[in-house]
Amino acid sequence: MSRRSLLRVLGAGAGAAALAGCGVPAAYVEPGDRAAADRSGREKRLVFANWPLYIDTDDEDPQRRPTLDEFEKAGGISVKYTEEINDNDEFFGKISPALMNHQDTGRDLVVVSDWMCARYVHLGWVQEMDRSRQPNVARNLDPLLRRPPFDPGRRHTVPWQSGITGIAYNRKKLGREIRHTSELWKDDLRGRVTLLAGLDEAFCLLMQGNGADVTRWTADDFHTMTDQLRRLVSKRHIRRFTGNDYIKDLSSGDVLACQAYSGDIIQLQADNPDIEFVVPEEGAELWAESLMIPNLARHKSNAERLIDHYYQPEVAARLAAAVNYVCPVPAARDVLAASRDKELAELAGNPLIFPSDDMRKRLATARDMTSKERPVFAKEWNEIVGL
Repeated sequence: MSRRSLLRVLGAGAGAAALAGCGVPAAYVEPGDRAAADRSGREKRLVFANWPLYIDTDDEDPQRRPTLDEFEKAGGISVKYTEEINDNDEFFGKISPALMNHQDTGRDLVVVSDWMCARYVHLGWVQEMDRSRQPNVARNLDPLLRRPPFDPGRRHTVPWQSGITGIAYNRKKLGREIRHTSELWKDDLRGRVTLLAGLDEAFCLLMQGNGADVTRWTADDFHTMTDQLRRLVSKRHIRRFTGNDYIKDLSSGDVLACQAYSGDIIQLQADNPDIEFVVPEEGAELWAESLMIPNLARHKSNAERLIDHYYQPEVAARLAAAVNYVCPVPAARDVLAASRDKELAELAGNPLIFPSDDMRKRLATARDMTSKERPVFAKEWNEIVGL
């Protein structure tokens, strides 16, 4: 089962609503006020909050996590691993009261999507990492992921896994190839195509399809895209806007093409080889879900060591083989290719885990929305989508 198939994708407004409900305005925290006394030297432990189904597990004992167990054994550091993150906005609302009030969240390491990481970074709610403790990160992090607009140099965040938002379609039932986003709007797909409902998940690919440079997109680019969507919705060309339930629609044949996540499609292709995933010629979004150390975390050095553990190519290869997302450590490809296990060796050639050079040229990461832009754009988007 795909990890994302369990998750509920929400619109962009929930996090702001969670803050408003606290009765306290979001407050920027200055760099000098973000760190607590680090207890890593005397307390060999840390708390790591992640999403469900997002780590390797033992086939015979799902409670065992081999790569994490290996870290604990080698470093003598105990890890309390929780699968408590089911939605970016929901988790933001859960820990934001502590962060805005300059309190420890009780977590040393968390994983959220990069568009949400941007919110934490801009608020000053996460700590800068010490790269001298992370030589593997410095050496092995994919160049495509090193410079997100919200965190130049990746000083506050490190990708856990990455992925692509592109187009999935049933080649056999559709009877043609899809190579351009505009091909979703052809008459033979009227009522048989779906798009993602979440603003942050959807808008990048759609603007790329119109030729926009998403690394510096403008309000005009956004409105051109939403005007296009209004016309398509009025003609009932788009069947519906979905969360991760597009997986069921594509599998059943109710839809023939859809906006989709690369990690999900690897799962579907195992059962249906007619399903294809494409990075359109105009480009697709490369995203990441990243590790962060919240303000006042008590075991910062331990957390930095754990992050660096996962940037060893051998460890990254095992994690990639388990979760099937785009691996942020390109060197892990050679590890898998050299495996005597045929299935593992084949993963090294899967472009949805290790994108080809040609595919990489078409991948981009959108600039993040400013706090002033987000309410306006979210309102316009939600009116179209029906949220």
